[in-house]
Amino acid sequence: MSNQQENLVKLGDDAEELLKTPVFTNTINALVEATFQAFVNSDPDKSKEREATYNHYRAIVDIVNTLKQRVSVRDEINEKLKSDNSKNEE
Repeated sequence: MSNQQENLVKLGDDAEELLKTPVFTNTINALVEATFQAFVNSDPDKSKEREATYNHYRAIVDIVNTLKQRVSVRDEINEKLKSDNSKNEE
């Protein structure tokens, strides 16, 4: 495994650990709920405030998606290495 792959696997491990942590999940859920409430309860004519609230929500989603992507990359690397090792054993 190359140094870059090792780093990506480590990032994936760390991301998965964070995603599984109840305090992280609870914090993300609370932020999403608060952002949703702020958006829903904002005045329709306050477009700048509503846009800022929407952008806040998108930032939260981007964080979670980035962590999930790191886990996915790690899994792909591990699967490829597993497959390569199986071929080498044959």
